[in-house]
Amino acid sequence: MTPPVPSTQTRHLLNRFSYGVTPALVRQAGTHGGARRWLEWQMSPTSVGDAYARGMWAWFPRLSYSPARLWESSRSGALLRHEVTFDYVRWTLLRRTFSQRQLHEVMAEFWSHLLYIPAADVKAWPHRTRYDQTIRGLALGRFEDLLLAAITHPAMTSYLDNARSTKNELNENLGRELLELHTVGRASGYTEQHVLDSARMLSGYRVDMNDSRIDFYAPGDHFTGQVRVLGFSSANTAADGRAATAAYIRYLARHPATARNIARRLCVRFVRDDPSLAIVNAVAKAYSRSGTDIKAALRTLVDHPEFTDSVGAKVRTPGEDVCATYRAVGVRAKRPVKASDFANTVNWHSQALGEAPFDWPRPDGPPDVASAWTSSGRMLSSWSFHQSLGGRTPSGGATHRASKSWLPPLPARLDRIVDHMSCQLLSRPASTALCTAASTCIDIPRAKVIKRFEDLRDWRVTLLISTILNTPQHMTR
Repeated sequence: MTPPVPSTQTRHLLNRFSYGVTPALVRQAGTHGGARRWLEWQMSPTSVGDAYARGMWAWFPRLSYSPARLWESSRSGALLRHEVTFDYVRWTLLRRTFSQRQLHEVMAEFWSHLLYIPAADVKAWPHRTRYDQTIRGLALGRFEDLLLAAITHPAMTSYLDNARSTKNELNENLGRELLELHTVGRASGYTEQHVLDSARMLSGYRVDMNDSRIDFYAPGDHFTGQVRVLGFSSANTAADGRAATAAYIRYLARHPATARNIARRLCVRFVRDDPSLAIVNAVAKAYSRSGTDIKAALRTLVDHPEFTDSVGAKVRTPGEDVCATYRAVGVRAKRPVKASDFANTVNWHSQALGEAPFDWPRPDGPPDVASAWTSSGRMLSSWSFHQSLGGRTPSGGATHRASKSWLPPLPARLDRIVDHMSCQLLSRPASTALCTAASTCIDIPRAKVIKRFEDLRDWRVTLLISTILNTPQHMTR
């Protein structure tokens, strides 16, 4: 039976706030009263049952190690840094693909890219998994809470060198990036003196970078004295400067320039690469009026006509393509036993397409615009990946749908078969162009009646799957 095809707007919203529409996701949205109500339900992730994906944490025991244990195990040679990094990347990809909390996963990635730390950074890596948990816990709350937790986290202070910054030997790296990347941006007009005072406010948050990698606060290392940054002013007289620092970070989170930057970033992610000033201003206003509430900003974005009109305007990044393809073909992961099992190879698929999670080398995070991800090399890699998944590779540590399960009851014309498969893989009927391309690919006329599975066989079904996945409809979201 052909699965029900959602309306264009239902498919549009589900595609933007998940890692790929599937018939199961369409049914889930219907159960909750439609796509918009589904989104509201997803905004409270703890109300969404997620036992299967939640159980994947146990597949990678090293993710539960403390930073001190990871560091000591690395120093003793008991484990290598990249082993923990790969576990973290694998778990992330599996969560994005299989979690029922799709909005939560999407927003966790969004904020991880804004408050970016590479997974394999040599200074931050023992704290990197806990940093991820911090972002996940606040991904649908208030940005000011998220910003404070992220900027003072030992992963961030290690990565951007604040962990060694003291009042006598200031390091301005984190103080600068807090302004430039995480909040107000260059257009706000901050000065070098503002950067200096920003670094002064952040001094005192330390990490033992030599022995234990344990984080601590050192009042004796905190700069005291007057600071001024973009309208923020503090006498900053207490040796324990945490309260003053929190006030400073919350001020930046509420700054009008931050509101515009966050709003534009949300619109680029969920609307189009070049959002209008009208939608950016609307989202920024909702963000500010709500006290930096992330859900309020998302609601305004979704209800704006520009979101409605942006169907098909966003190209999937390679990482999104990987997860969307896993979801489309219905692969199901099992707890890995061998190195070649599916759960242990997902990171290689992502790397082969050019975008493994948290592999971007700079603190600005990976781009989210089509121009960065539409090279001929990327497209060829995606097409090859689609064919391999359509052919049920890898075979170990996963279950795949049988080829026959993709077909409608036979006999059926080829174009009817293609339409049936398109409704399952893309949640939309097959266009004339797709039917023609599929017919050409397997060298069978569109009107030919396929009487039995043997008339196609596994290899032709694989080609039909990859042809459907190679379309712009799958490569965009």
